[in-house]
Amino acid sequence: MNARTKGPTSGPPRVEQAAGRVVEHVRRLIEQGQLHPGDRLPPERDLAVEIGVSRPSLRSGLQKLGAMGVVVPRQGAGTFVSDGPPKLENSSLRFLAALHGFTRDDMFEARRVLEVGTSGLAAERATPEQLSVMAEEVAGMFASLDDPQAYLVHDIQFHRSVAAGSGNPVLTTLIDTVAEMVYETRRLTVERARDLRQSAEMHRRIYRAVKARDPELARREMSEHLDMARQAQASEEREAKPARRTTR
Repeated sequence: MNARTKGPTSGPPRVEQAAGRVVEHVRRLIEQGQLHPGDRLPPERDLAVEIGVSRPSLRSGLQKLGAMGVVVPRQGAGTFVSDGPPKLENSSLRFLAALHGFTRDDMFEARRVLEVGTSGLAAERATPEQLSVMAEEVAGMFASLDDPQAYLVHDIQFHRSVAAGSGNPVLTTLIDTVAEMVYETRRLTVERARDLRQSAEMHRRIYRAVKARDPELARREMSEHLDMARQAQASEEREAKPARRTTR
């Protein structure tokens, strides 16, 4: 039994378990006061040894933490604990989603109500630092076109950065919570995405509208992006269904 638990990871379940250990480890460090908002995490090599996981498993765990809004990767500088607004505990929201069967269209309708208006506020209020974060996430999307899972993290983080740019902590927290649910759903299908470059271009257009301080254009670009994203996710889900049948 011991040999089995210490053996090399042999498939997705093992990777998921190891990634979960990364999430729990960082959570404990934060709860114990060893990590604070804005702190930099140890280098990947040291952190992987400390937790006892492989580098790929560590990166998978950090991607999860990034999608949750707990950490923020900064190119060339490392990974930092987020110093953004607090997050709602979304376990109850996920429970309600399962209980009442929130649909994809329900989620995108909610996103439209929240994010279209928020992008307009960001065009009016975003600070230079917040604009810089948006630009970094857009650059990250273009750099990860061949890695859908990494792309998805930058996608989610971009939407969070636009929400933060609104200057409204209530909207930011609501969008953070919805973003985590979007990530948990989309990560199961994003490998089938066929439009990542087009998606990245649309995110860049949103960023440029926000940077240009044009609220009307920012709202229009966000609305068009969400329409395209809804269609893309529907296509990914349709492709996923036959694949699931053939594995049985």
